[in-house]
Amino acid sequence: MKILKPINNNIISAYDEDGREIVVMGKGIGYRAKGGGEIPREQIEKIFRMDNQDETDRLKTLFASLPMEHVRVSDSIITYAKNSLDKRLNQSIYITLTDHISFAVYRYQHGMEFHNALLMEVRRFYHPEYLIGEYSLDLMEKELGIRFPDDEAASIALHIVNAEYDASISETIHITRLIQTILELVKGTLGVVLNEQSSSCERFVIHLKFLAQRVLKSETLKVHDPDLVRITSSQYPEEFRHSEKIADLIEQRYSHRISDEEKAYLALHIRRIRTEEQEKE
Repeated sequence: MKILKPINNNIISAYDEDGREIVVMGKGIGYRAKGGGEIPREQIEKIFRMDNQDETDRLKTLFASLPMEHVRVSDSIITYAKNSLDKRLNQSIYITLTDHISFAVYRYQHGMEFHNALLMEVRRFYHPEYLIGEYSLDLMEKELGIRFPDDEAASIALHIVNAEYDASISETIHITRLIQTILELVKGTLGVVLNEQSSSCERFVIHLKFLAQRVLKSETLKVHDPDLVRITSSQYPEEFRHSEKIADLIEQRYSHRISDEEKAYLALHIRRIRTEEQEKE
């Protein structure tokens, strides 16, 4: 790997073996580094390979302006999240989460309180990611000497969700609120009991996450199965009517018409939830 230029004492930009620009982190790696030189491999702590040049440039600009401990804490959280979830995260999280953590520290130092309005929803709908957020609070207390409130765990969890689904913060917030609205409709107006610890409810929430993504991106379910619609609507007419009410709500609020196949899947989830609750009685 050839050095392109130092960014600061601990970070440099370089070219990998394929001639692609990368960002390399290591203690003292940028000190006296000169363009064209070789990188001492024993000094390399982390190599950042972004998805495109624009993100690489943004990462370099961000890292140049932040304390090294903020970068390291963010990297540790992302590594922990990848291992815990066993999923690929969009590389842009190195930009968004690092920037978020640095600004959270700034807010704390300047007495700017922050309350996350989605704290309860994030705990419910994104529990694995929220647990990573809680881990992050402990890590930041250890490494930065700051104990953040639970609201910050929810904020970090949302950044992880964004990276999982390749969504923006605003999209994730809309998705979370749409899930909450649909669950309230099912629970209240439709009179369906929801045990959020049950496997059927967990599967329903997972389905709603992807449904909400499709709604916000104006996409339709890529399934054409008239038999599924016919059988579901005839065998479970009440549940199918419930799914049509959900469809009406989505169309009214988001001007998005969901397919009959989507309604059938919603009806089947509602049926599973009802069956599971009846079996417990």
